[in-house]
Amino acid sequence: MCTTSDGFGALADEWGELCVRCSAATPFQTHAWLHAWWRAYGTRRFGRDRGLRIVLVRATDAPAATGTTAGMPAQGPGAATPGPGAATRAPGSAAPRGVLVAAAALRRTHRPWPALVPLGGAISDFTDVLVDDAHATRVTPVLADALAEVAGGALIDFPEVRPGAAVERVFAGWPGPRRGLPASVCLELPGGSMDELVARLPASRAQRVRSNLRKLAALGPERRVVPPDEVPGALRTLLDLHRVQWQGRARKVTREHLKPRFRAHLERAVHAMVVRGEAVVTEFRFDGALLAADLTLLAPRLTGGYLYGADPRLRGWKVDVMTMLVQSCILHGAGSAPGSAGTRVLSLLRGDESHKHHWRPQRVVNRRLLLAGRRTAVLLRATVWAHAARTRAKALLRAVRERAATRRHGTAAGTSRP
Repeated sequence: MCTTSDGFGALADEWGELCVRCSAATPFQTHAWLHAWWRAYGTRRFGRDRGLRIVLVRATDAPAATGTTAGMPAQGPGAATPGPGAATRAPGSAAPRGVLVAAAALRRTHRPWPALVPLGGAISDFTDVLVDDAHATRVTPVLADALAEVAGGALIDFPEVRPGAAVERVFAGWPGPRRGLPASVCLELPGGSMDELVARLPASRAQRVRSNLRKLAALGPERRVVPPDEVPGALRTLLDLHRVQWQGRARKVTREHLKPRFRAHLERAVHAMVVRGEAVVTEFRFDGALLAADLTLLAPRLTGGYLYGADPRLRGWKVDVMTMLVQSCILHGAGSAPGSAGTRVLSLLRGDESHKHHWRPQRVVNRRLLLAGRRTAVLLRATVWAHAARTRAKALLRAVRERAATRRHGTAAGTSRP
């Protein structure tokens, strides 16, 4: 187990290779994303490296990937000597032994009760572990044992698990109390060309999209992929555009996106991800003026539109920004990444907003996976009860708002009569 930021940082190459060998990995499990999050959120919030728990599983008989060594003897205090072909958990990060075949980036928290949760926090759309596909059957039980040992008297809580995630195998074989709860709704579009995407739409909607594409072509925006050395400055511009795009609109900007720690996280994470081909920052210029920017995250089987900013002038010009961004994401996700099978799906990530439904996306519901032991079963029950209470409260608030909106519309209709 690794418990220091410096030790976690030294795992970058191995972690990246494991991501490629884990088909379920999303951009939110990349080393750059997780390490940058810890530096921006974890270290500052909890004190230097307090609570960091990086669980590592290595196999001495796995074929060595670039930058790793197979068959090294166990090192470090308390390390167990691996038997032939055994998967072993490294107790420290000072000297790698064997090939990294599974990993979990976690932190220990104590509010409202002791819990072991993934790094990434609320700004990450998916939470998961990494497991080498070629060794999943024998490695997953070892990872589960390691998680149980590290958790101790804490509840293990993965809040946003995408269907097909690697941690689902851990959940399926967990020997103790466990519970799966519904989490956020995500919307996904199938991979393919823009023509194929438009062909899925109803005739009237498809005609509108084609009209928007013709309008975009007539305006002739210059689409530019930002090189790695310009990424920090481009992200600052993107965040500025993201802030101004919501001015004067009913929907408010997410407060976290305006905070210095979020900006610091993006600048650290995205620069490294762009270098590794795990992210793309795109700028759109109209008549030479930079009026829109977009951050797209890339994984072997997924393209995710994470964040964008658009100048309000584009609305006045009747530019369909969503169509422009979807077209750009399709271009980024065209083809397959190394180690993937088939074309990437285009994920619109969390949120069930109405403008996303214009594209007839598939509704995919994340799950919250809770894992406990005999000592922490009471924490699991408390978490389930709290989740149910929040769900009921949200439903009640939504019903109240809908009734209020209905009354307002009825009153407006009555006063508009002659």
